[in-house]
Amino acid sequence: MAYLNLIEVGVDIPVFDISSRSFKVNVLRSVRRSVSNQRIETSANGILIVKALSKISLSLRDGDRLGLIGRNGAGKSTLLRVLAGIYEPTRGTIETRGMVIPLLDLALGMDDEATGYQNIFLRGMLLGLSKKEIQSVVGEIEDFTELGDYLNLPIRTYSSGMRLRLAFAISTAFRPEILLLDEVIGVGDATFIHKANARLHEFRDAAKIVVISSHSNDVIREMCSTVLWMHEGNVRMFGPTDEVLEAYIQEQ
Repeated sequence: MAYLNLIEVGVDIPVFDISSRSFKVNVLRSVRRSVSNQRIETSANGILIVKALSKISLSLRDGDRLGLIGRNGAGKSTLLRVLAGIYEPTRGTIETRGMVIPLLDLALGMDDEATGYQNIFLRGMLLGLSKKEIQSVVGEIEDFTELGDYLNLPIRTYSSGMRLRLAFAISTAFRPEILLLDEVIGVGDATFIHKANARLHEFRDAAKIVVISSHSNDVIREMCSTVLWMHEGNVRMFGPTDEVLEAYIQEQ
């Protein structure tokens, strides 16, 4: 059985590349004083801290389809990265069981100087798969991408559409127990978008747990049974999809 448990999870992101005496810091401090959420703080040694998430508790089990909604900067992508293991919680605990595949940044783990075939293995190993497991899906990736001999060339020679096709094919060649999505595929030519969305629906149906962040209410209604409305790094509302979406829309 797959599951995801978050207990009082908080994430603070330090901003190390700004001097504590710089003009930028002074501006940010003045902004912090003028806003109510107090998400920007200064540590004792002068480092700026962005409080990205605060006290997030969540429990997901087999069959759960969770949608994340909220304005830009609400913490949706940060939460997905915590679930994916990319960000470590500053506070609280997270428990995960099951193979997790995040479709957050399709270019993650891709090497411009490596060939398409080499990138299949690089991306696969980044997802925690063995060479044998990766080799078993190479043919499927070849067929889906329709890149032919280009797979023998460095991906720096690819167009943006070709890179997207390869990255998407690699990421969806393996069937996860837990699927994390940050928006859905909306770029590329019309044929690829149709093909990718059809594959994505199959991918979603095969996963035991799905968490998706989207600004499209239609996508959330179609794909999710429950919704988590995030606001300034906190949970604003959690419940059935129609109920939470209605409250969210009324506030916009």
